[in-house]
Amino acid sequence: METFDYTTPYPRWEEGMKSTHKILVPDMLPWHFSIISEIMKMEGYDVEVLKNDSRQVIDEGLKHVHNDTCFPCLCVVGQYIDALKSGKYDLNKTALLITQSGGGCRASNYVSLIRKAIYAEFPQVPVVSLNFSGLEKSSSLKLPFSLVLKLAFAIFYGDSLMWCYNQTKPYEKVAGQADAARDDCVKFILEAFGRGGYRNYKKINGRIISAFAAVQRSSAEKIRVGIVGEIYVKYARLGNNHLEEFLVKEGCEPVVPALMDFVLYCIINVVNDKKLYGIKSGHPHIFAFVYRLLHGIQKKIIKQFVREGTFTPIHDFSHLRACADKVINQGVKMGEGWLIPAEMAALAETGVPNIVCAQPFGCLPNHIAGKGVIRTLKKLYADENIVAVDYDPSATKVNQENRIKLMLASAAENKKGRG
Repeated sequence: METFDYTTPYPRWEEGMKSTHKILVPDMLPWHFSIISEIMKMEGYDVEVLKNDSRQVIDEGLKHVHNDTCFPCLCVVGQYIDALKSGKYDLNKTALLITQSGGGCRASNYVSLIRKAIYAEFPQVPVVSLNFSGLEKSSSLKLPFSLVLKLAFAIFYGDSLMWCYNQTKPYEKVAGQADAARDDCVKFILEAFGRGGYRNYKKINGRIISAFAAVQRSSAEKIRVGIVGEIYVKYARLGNNHLEEFLVKEGCEPVVPALMDFVLYCIINVVNDKKLYGIKSGHPHIFAFVYRLLHGIQKKIIKQFVREGTFTPIHDFSHLRACADKVINQGVKMGEGWLIPAEMAALAETGVPNIVCAQPFGCLPNHIAGKGVIRTLKKLYADENIVAVDYDPSATKVNQENRIKLMLASAAENKKGRG
């Protein structure tokens, strides 16, 4: 077989494949992708979010991705190859989809890494990019504006689902009620998209809040633990060894910042590029308009949470930016950059001083903007209790969980001292 050297002709995505190919998507965002995949199906795309997350997936990734390259890429490649080897799919009618933010991170080069890995075993399978930065023009998914708008609202609803569920599940008096509320909300959301009423976000978000508020909750006081870090290991169960479930089992309430914050972070960085560096590419005026539009919706959703009163509201992105300015300049935007310390500061200010900073081993942006600012944050917030946890193929789940348990032990001592 011909060796892949990045100039090798490879299968490309063509619009006609929409009606013939199944598109496999890595399970990076379990809350949001469950909604987004169904919306894509409504638009005629045959999308399937992969759920395979055994050790075999990691081993498949190790065969094709150097263990020091990037753990999220290794996970994604492993999930793809494990799925393609399962025999469940027609390899001549299957494509692989990956998103690209276009930022200064190895993630922006995932497509080339994935394409080389897939070509070694499945040269007929196209790798498709979904991005809004002009990357991979020859093999990218070109979505109409109407669908992009739907995906934006899906992110808002996914955030509210995740936020309410995590404030309900640890406290439910009757096991399974939080899950039932989640399933009911997903059904309601998809029905709204099906009939074209998806933009009525006040009604939909109100339904999400009321569904979870109706769940019987205990008044037990639990340790709240924030999860920040690189976007994949922050959200993906495969990447963080089911961190949210582990925290719930340990009697904690996981607090995971909204995905829309990352979207707004990517958008405002384009605006900041012009302000800070004089970079005028990327139509910053358009990005500024989109930022105002999305941030305006976010602020109205926050007001709903405040009015209803049951749940702590999601963070206002403008407050996150103000928090970042206390710690690091907003020009530091490699990877998740200034968003990580901003989230850690905002969590501390809203009663969540205990934080897991999840980062792939060797991820330089996260080590600098994550682990590197912990000392500064502790000076600003005396109670801040942060543990930086590396996720990589050689790190054992036991060691990772033991480090988190030590942080939780400190949290319990701090809580006792305050009491």
